[in-house]
Amino acid sequence: MTTSRRISRRRMLGATLGGISLPAFFSCQKAAPPRLAGPPGRPGSEPDPEPGPNEQIGVGIIGCGRRNGQLVIGKGGQGAPPAHARIVAVADFNPLRAAEWARNYRAKAYSDYRELLDRKDVEVVIYATPEHWHYLPCIHACQAGKDIYGEQPLSHTIREGRTMIQAVRKYKRVFQTGEQQRSHPATRKAVELIRNGRIGKIQSIIGYNYPSPYECNFAAQPIPPGLNWDAWCGPNEVVPYHTDLYLSRIPYEREPPYYTRPAEKYAVGPGWMSFWPYSGGELPNWGCHGLSMVHWALDMDLSGPVEIWVDPEEKMEQVVYDTPDTRDRGDAACSQTIIHYKYANGVVLSLSSVDPKLGGGATFIGEKGRITIFREGYECDPAGLDEDPLPAGAARVYESDNHMENFFACVALRKDPIMPVEAGHSVATLCHLGNIARWLGRRLKWDPEKEVFPGDDEANGYLDTKKRQPYELPTEV
Repeated sequence: MTTSRRISRRRMLGATLGGISLPAFFSCQKAAPPRLAGPPGRPGSEPDPEPGPNEQIGVGIIGCGRRNGQLVIGKGGQGAPPAHARIVAVADFNPLRAAEWARNYRAKAYSDYRELLDRKDVEVVIYATPEHWHYLPCIHACQAGKDIYGEQPLSHTIREGRTMIQAVRKYKRVFQTGEQQRSHPATRKAVELIRNGRIGKIQSIIGYNYPSPYECNFAAQPIPPGLNWDAWCGPNEVVPYHTDLYLSRIPYEREPPYYTRPAEKYAVGPGWMSFWPYSGGELPNWGCHGLSMVHWALDMDLSGPVEIWVDPEEKMEQVVYDTPDTRDRGDAACSQTIIHYKYANGVVLSLSSVDPKLGGGATFIGEKGRITIFREGYECDPAGLDEDPLPAGAARVYESDNHMENFFACVALRKDPIMPVEAGHSVATLCHLGNIARWLGRRLKWDPEKEVFPGDDEANGYLDTKKRQPYELPTEV
């Protein structure tokens, strides 16, 4: 691994190259939306009896990797798709992965996900793709009239997220962002305690110090048979294939019955989730879950901070992995500066904690005590702050105990789920702003309504990345 002051991460990458054919993989069976009674996730809303065989809903899978393998079996607390949701089509740039899924689900595999979207029996799309491949499947699915469960972070850039909102709302689609922690009763209770003043007026918030991304410059390896590596690189400059870039996280263990190939078993890492320009690093990848708790408790799903800075105020060291290695050195170097966010109400959020527990939440410090939210739980200081029930007229938040079930209920009812596209965008934007502050190493003013850095052309250059053809962000959806 070497370090340098190259500006390739801070430059907007993406040379204009020739057109490319895009790949994916799928299957078939006519379906109708499920029927559910009452508003989703509210007390007393009981589903109708189990839908019959001709009431199935057809699902298309985009991305046949480890994460979608977890989503479709409900691993990780998000809940599995309901029994009447049938996978009829799958898509991946890797035909071997897609073929495995197609055999397992008796579905059809395609080499272009847009062909999957053309199928009338695909009514819902679930995508779990690399971060730089979130915006186009979302926009294209909206244009094709599909409802969408999209993994977090919502977007790779702030402008991508805003365009995704436009597409979801223009085509009246149901969109659930995969930040599953909002669908947990314990974290919901903690958020309601905070919103109802149980710790008094919030003075400050402490979050986890999530690392920003670094870069890689790996030597070329043979491209696996059939993999469309050019398309996998998408809007970014095409670089040599390497397994330790292609995989998401190491060790890379796929869910049964899928096969982890020898090259994948022997990979060292870190995987694309750590590398710019494919990902924003751990800040959006893990930070989206913890910072989602912050914006939920602050009721900031339609807004954001007004000022961002880092301490010390210096540009983050540029780190380049020349050979595969663990995440340790890159994560350490790219979390040296502490990110601070200030909101219009005066509350300051500081990502300064090194306690991994806070990676799934934050500590809210108020006049009367503090509440720490973590993955699937919370704790109070002083103990007992949560013992007295909230009064009948207390402020309540959206109620969901199963993230995937909530999404499919909302598909039937044409309602917004617990983590709609705007909420996903607000949280992802918070992460992107932190990375931009680290890259620039100085204090930034932010207008959360206009989504610009007022009078700051340099900072506004980071609102999106340059994209090569044919992967440009559309000006109109």
